[in-house]
Amino acid sequence: MKKVVLLGDSIRLMGYGLHVPAILGDEYEVWQPEDNCRFAAYTLRMLFDYRDHIDGADVIHWNNGLWDTSDFFGDGPFTPIDLYVEQLKRIARILKTYAPTVIFATTTVPTPDCIGDQDYGRIMAFNKAAIEALEPMGVIINDIFPMVYGHTDEMICDDKLHLTEEGAKKIAARVADVIRDAASK
Repeated sequence: MKKVVLLGDSIRLMGYGLHVPAILGDEYEVWQPEDNCRFAAYTLRMLFDYRDHIDGADVIHWNNGLWDTSDFFGDGPFTPIDLYVEQLKRIARILKTYAPTVIFATTTVPTPDCIGDQDYGRIMAFNKAAIEALEPMGVIINDIFPMVYGHTDEMICDDKLHLTEEGAKKIAARVADVIRDAASK
């Protein structure tokens, strides 16, 4: 049985994380926190608390970004992009001590009128920077951004941020496929 860990913000907690265990089935033991991993700095901090649950995993799949890219106060993203990248790299280095395979999912896109003044260009820039930083470290990239971009009417629910039930199922199927593929290598 393969041990899988899912870490991430509410896109995981209230979205794909609800469906991945069932899709993976009995061949996988899936652990994920009951907590929203929020922004990258929060995830980094919580790795200390989660370590007993994640150490020895075969695959860790994680996402951060929606909090980090939000411009709550009109003075720029919650987490400056350089700090975001450094935190992701630090998270990846730590996760790689717990599991041989680490997967990072890119940030999805809410509707433009979502809380936090989300900007598609900013999200794309953060995703690009994350990919450029993490791929050379051997982190597998699960690029889920294109699955939602241009499809927010069907993928994003009325709160303008989270996945619809159908969106969560589509993303979960993708996450499960990427995990299965990575676990088979």
